[in-house]
Amino acid sequence: MFSPYELFVGLRYTRAKRRNHFISFISFTSMLGIALGVTALITVLSVMNGFENELRHRILGMTSHATISSYRGNLDRWQSLKEISGKHPQVIASAPYIQKEGMVSHGQQVNGAILRGVDPVLEPSVSTVGDKMVSGSLELLKTGQYRVIIGQALADNLGVAEGDKITVVSPSASVSIAGVMPRLKRFTVAGTFEVGMYEYDSAMVLMHLDDARKLFKMGDSVTGLRLKLDDMFDAPRVSHELADEVPGLYWVRDWTQYHANFFRAIKTEKRVMFIILLLIVAVAAFNIVSTLVMVVTDKESDIAILRTLGSTPRSIMGIFMVQGTLIGVIGTAIGIAGGVALALNVETIVPAIERFFSVQFLPADVYYISDLPSELHWDDVINIGAVSLIISLIATIYPAWKASKTQPAESLRYE
Repeated sequence: MFSPYELFVGLRYTRAKRRNHFISFISFTSMLGIALGVTALITVLSVMNGFENELRHRILGMTSHATISSYRGNLDRWQSLKEISGKHPQVIASAPYIQKEGMVSHGQQVNGAILRGVDPVLEPSVSTVGDKMVSGSLELLKTGQYRVIIGQALADNLGVAEGDKITVVSPSASVSIAGVMPRLKRFTVAGTFEVGMYEYDSAMVLMHLDDARKLFKMGDSVTGLRLKLDDMFDAPRVSHELADEVPGLYWVRDWTQYHANFFRAIKTEKRVMFIILLLIVAVAAFNIVSTLVMVVTDKESDIAILRTLGSTPRSIMGIFMVQGTLIGVIGTAIGIAGGVALALNVETIVPAIERFFSVQFLPADVYYISDLPSELHWDDVINIGAVSLIISLIATIYPAWKASKTQPAESLRYE
């Protein structure tokens, strides 16, 4: 990009002591601004990556990687579908489920609920709810005993604990001489769970698959089949392949479709945050313009002498671009080092700051994610570094071009 001559003179100008210390100060602040902007970008994007990953795993703790259901409603031949889907090399587990919306009540308290029937033996293979138990366990769900495991927030709203009775109101109605009556059934609370997503902790009710069949009058059918894959990011592709493999009209969906708007919103926020923080880098980088303009004014006679000695306008332009680019390179390098170090240690630094100042940035009683997770992506680091260098290089073009237009005769007239 630059010849050895341009590099030598440009670096010589950079190392030389300037008569105007204000130029040195602006150069330093430009470098510091670029470093701080790059550090902030890497750290913030890493924290947002951590939040996205944490939320994804919490959602997938209750939502499977993929599901197979019927367009007609209930899924009758789920055993054969389980066998067919299990032959796919990326499907590592599957489990049937029944899911309906209903209500639960205890005393005067009534709450809407998501009623889900699960197989307590197969459920741990497709979800992590068994690892999020506050009390009880999935093994306590036994057929015919009409026990339920509910979210901790739902238990708090109803005022119930392990061993209490709640009434489950099914959306299926019973017709009698008294008219159409909702189906009611008393269940015993066998335990509570907390996955960290209020949507599930405040509404989810788990019961045995056979008890759900009786409550909803579903016979041997289920709502669908939940699948777990070896790589959740391959879920869209695997879902399309399974849709072609299973015979008949079945609806194969993956987790990205269930929460498409949510994850799309996170990606949009990351883009907006990237643009906003990039403005810090841009402002700092364009301070290079001020620095080089003053350097060009300060070195006008030197430029004229170099021109009379045979330097071309292109060489003069290259000399001053070396100076500006060096500021950008050093600032970006410092920023990358600081950003990577901060992103890798933010989970240690933030608790230390909280302890030192006796504060809590994310109170556990307000936020379900009470710490700052961080996940560094090296492609983000590379992109941020590249953009910072490009902005710095662009900022050098105009002052360097003005330097190349210096007329020797005019500059040396009064020397």
